[in-house]
Formats: sequence, structure tokens, C-alpha cells
Amino acid sequence: MSPVIIFDLGKVLVDFDWSIAAKKIITRCTQAPEHFTEFLATSPLLWQYECGQLTRADFFKFIRGATGFQGSVTEFNDYFAEIFTEIPAMIALHAELRQRGFKTYILSNTNDLAIEHVRRDFPFFSHFDGYIFSYEVGAMKPDAKIYEALETLTGKRGADLIYIDDRLENIEAGAVRGWRTILHETPEKTRTILTSLL
Repeated sequence: MSPVIIFDLGKVLVDFDWSIAAKKIITRCTQAPEHFTEFLATSPLLWQYECGQLTRADFFKFIRGATGFQGSVTEFNDYFAEIFTEIPAMIALHAELRQRGFKTYILSNTNDLAIEHVRRDFPFFSHFDGYIFSYEVGAMKPDAKIYEALETLTGKRGADLIYIDDRLENIEAGAVRGWRTILHETPEKTRTILTSLL
């Protein structure tokens, strides 16, 4: 029986750069933090948003309160979401797997703004069998709850799952469940390891 292949999204299929958003947002703020990129990337507000504890409207309200952002919610959403670029070698790898008949899924810590943007602008994103997002599940990797949701969605367990992620703690959480794992460092390394597993 063919294994199911699970991809993380950020830094695996798409790269992202918080500084792109920060540079645009900061020009519209009255009290921006000194290190705004770090603020965006590490704010507990982002963690709460990506765990589904804040709505998009709540997230905007709290960010506006913390920074004095003067733009519209639409302007903020566009700035916040437009931080992604495709990783072509990984998109090609995924396409090859689909052509060979493998089922593929995405397991991602993310938010609805990011997913809305990626779904709209990157055609590859529609070519998966299913998706598990932290903001929908109410838990972020490496919390066991999000891995359980993936197992439920796929109907697979243990070695029937091959999981690619760029963060060691996320890979380790999958390995504990018996998943076969690949710590993504470069597309070339990931391709080589994946080939050995298939």
C-alpha cells in the first residue's frame, strides 16, 4: 500500500519573509515597535490567531492597538498576507508525486489570511487531497491534537505517513507517532531522502 505524504507549508512549499509585511505596515503606524519584524513574528497575538483563538477582526484590532496602524483592514490584510513566494523545486517534487499516484496532504501552523492568499495566488495549492490548519484545529504543531487530526483525515497511522517539515520539534512529534519523517533543509536533500523511502 502506498504511503501518504504530508507536507508542511511554510519554508517547505512556500518561503515567507515577515520583513516584507513589516516594511509596508510600519509606514502606516504611529507607535511601531523598534524591531517590528520580530514583533510580528513572535507576538503572542499571532500565536493566538494561528490557534484559532482570535478571529481575523480581533487580530487586526489588537495589532492596530499595539502599533497605531492607520490603514484600513483591507490594506492591513494585503500587507500581512503578501509575504509568500513559491519554492519551485518543492512544487515540482509535489507535482511528480501526484503524477505517480501518491496522495498528499498539507499540515500547517497558519492562519486564514495566509491561506486565503496562498489559495488565491498559487495554483499548486489546490492539488492536495486534504489540509489540516492550526487555526481550524485549535492547536499548533507540535501539539498532538493537530497530528491526530491529520491521522483522522487520512485514515492512516504510523509508517503509512511520510512527513516533511523544516522544524525539528515538529518532525520529532511525528516520529513519536511512528510516522516516517524528513527534516527539510534543502529541496535536494528532501528529494534524496524521500526517494529512499518510496
